[in-house]
Order: sequence, then C-alpha cells, then structure tokens
Amino acid sequence: MVDVTQIKEHAAVIGADGVHVGTVDHVDGDRIKLTKNDSPSTQDGQGQKHHYLPIGLVAEIEGDTVRLSATGQNAVDMFEEAE
Repeated sequence: MVDVTQIKEHAAVIGADGVHVGTVDHVDGDRIKLTKNDSPSTQDGQGQKHHYLPIGLVAEIEGDTVRLSATGQNAVDMFEEAE
C-alpha cells in the first residue's frame, strides 16, 4: 500500500507502460484529481474537464512521479468525471 500523503500537486501520472496519463491537481478522498491541462477534449465540444483516477491504481510514488499499476490506456479508460 502506498502512502497517498506523498502524492504531490503537479506530479506526473505515468502508466505501467511509461505513458503519460496526466498531472495531479490534488488528492480528493480516495481519488486523484487530474488537471484540466492534460485532459482530452470531450466529444461534445465542451472542452477540457477534470478527470479522476482511483487511488487503488497507484503502484508507487517516486518524487514528482506517480506510477500506476495499469497501462496508460487502461487508466484513461477508468477516468471518472466530476459529478
């Protein structure tokens, strides 16, 4: 289990395959909120949105990098949007 208090604002979030998934905005309960800057534009033309990833995907934290146990594409597939 990782110490989520080590997750830093603006840390890079990297999939298990080395693919950049996003940038940490902050930890929100049991999820990581990603910045809008890395967010893909939505198909409905609404622009960028915050996305969230479950803390359970975090494999390790190395300084300013959060490494996930899922590949980059799998992590993107698990994105949750703000409600």
